[in-house]
Amino acid sequence: MSHTGSDLFSPTRIGAIDVANRIAMAPLTRSRADMQGVHSELAIEYYRQRASAGLIISEATNISREGRGYAFTPGLYTEEHVAAWRKITDAVHAAGGKIVNQLWHVGRVSHSSLQENGAAPVAPSAIQAGELVFLESQTQARPSMPRALETAEIPRLLEDYRHAARLAKEAGFDGVEVHSANGYLLEQFVRDSTNHRTDQYGGSLENRVRFPVEVVTAVADIWGADRVGVRLSPLTRSAGDIPLDSDPERTYLYYAEQLGKLGLAYLHCVEGQTRGSNAASEFDFKKLHAAFGGLYIANNSYQRQMAMDAVASGHADMVAFGRPFIANPDLVERLRLDAPWAEADRNTFYGGGAEGYTDYPTYQAA
Repeated sequence: MSHTGSDLFSPTRIGAIDVANRIAMAPLTRSRADMQGVHSELAIEYYRQRASAGLIISEATNISREGRGYAFTPGLYTEEHVAAWRKITDAVHAAGGKIVNQLWHVGRVSHSSLQENGAAPVAPSAIQAGELVFLESQTQARPSMPRALETAEIPRLLEDYRHAARLAKEAGFDGVEVHSANGYLLEQFVRDSTNHRTDQYGGSLENRVRFPVEVVTAVADIWGADRVGVRLSPLTRSAGDIPLDSDPERTYLYYAEQLGKLGLAYLHCVEGQTRGSNAASEFDFKKLHAAFGGLYIANNSYQRQMAMDAVASGHADMVAFGRPFIANPDLVERLRLDAPWAEADRNTFYGGGAEGYTDYPTYQAA
């Protein structure tokens, strides 16, 4: 495949999705939904303002009540959720954009106060997470001790993913991204540091990636593989300071290879530690891209020149920007003009209302 003439601002096709440019908006948790996981009208404006991105990947969205690990995060498992998201996808489409939903189950990174009847969170193994989760009381707490999933529960979890994937279709999304990064449920299965199971979902590398691959396959059965992407983060320690796998390269190359056999729309990689600097030098992401064999979205602290080089060289088919999209709804235009980027206020990243959410001006307006 020739990359001549591809640049960051040229249109392309990601699987079955036509995109206007190679700039993706990365998933960003903003904790602006209600405690039932239903988005307010504010979210419609927030996403519409950012629709010039070639592809918006929605904030991580809980596939079930059990999958929730933080207060005020949106869900996609009831008709109310569908109705709220439908207004968002309609607004993005009316503005000429494309949007996929990121399907999320946090696994052990949750607190019993966020679970039905105060239940323990679920995980591949009963190993408590570190870090902190955001509670309804607006305070933070260490995640609760999880319970290990029974082998017999795996089909129920697959059904939860299928159900959310179906509802994403009903809500008018252009596709879905399966969240298999940042130390959440699927990555907890993949890494030998968090998976100590002895059934067919633990032990060998083949067994550890079995459930994540079953999830992606189930979701692809509903959407068609060419509208499904997967997000990975081989070096990320976020979400409870999750220990790295004992052999990240071998583990993730094998996983990428298995995902590649499914004919997916794309693989989206956090190249380093989330919120850290780009660490592509510590892991061979080119090898990962090759093992997957399909389209690749690069992510993690990319600057304009790096992003242009990544696309021009064929390292990436798209580059995803996260935090820059918070304060720069018109990031695509700023990248085009090589205009300065506004700095986001960290105090309004999570929770609250319009302030720090929908009130950042465009470059022209500023």
